[in-house]
Amino acid sequence: MQPSATPAGSPAAPRYDERLTAPRSWWLITVMVALSGGLVLLPLGPVPMLGGLIAAGALAAAAVSSYGSARIRVVAGSLVAGDARIPVSALGEAEVLDAEEARAWRSYKADPRAFMLLRSYVPTAVRVPVTDPQDPTPYVYVSTRDPRGLVAALDAVRAA
Repeated sequence: MQPSATPAGSPAAPRYDERLTAPRSWWLITVMVALSGGLVLLPLGPVPMLGGLIAAGALAAAAVSSYGSARIRVVAGSLVAGDARIPVSALGEAEVLDAEEARAWRSYKADPRAFMLLRSYVPTAVRVPVTDPQDPTPYVYVSTRDPRGLVAALDAVRAA
C-alpha cells in the first residue's frame, strides 16, 4: 500500500493507492498445487512430470495473482475499487470498519445489492453509502488495510 501525496494543481494524481496482495500462505498453496500436478504425471516419466509441474504451477499462480491483486485508488474525483469507478460526489460519508464490524458487514449485515470489493484475508474495511437516487446500490464495501487513509482521501476529494 502506498498512499500518494497529490501535488498542488494536479487533480488527476492519485490521492490514495493500495494494492491488496494475496497472503504468503496462498503462494505456499500454489507451490503445493504445482507439486501435485507434477506428482500426478510422475508415472508417465520425467518430461510429463515436469510439464505437469509447470502447467499446474502456472495456472495456480495466475489464479492467485489475478484474485489476490485488487487495486483501490482515489483519483480524479472517483473511488476506483477493482473494475468499478464511482464518483465521490455519488457517495455519502465513509465509515471505517474494524475487524469485527467488517466481518458483520461481510456476512449477516450484507445487502446483496451492495458493491463489495471483498477480500477475506484483509480484516478491515470501509463502507460508503451510495447517495445517487438513480443507483440501486445501497453502499460500497471495500476491504482495505488502511481504512483511515482511504476515508481521509475520500474526505479530501469531497472537500475540494
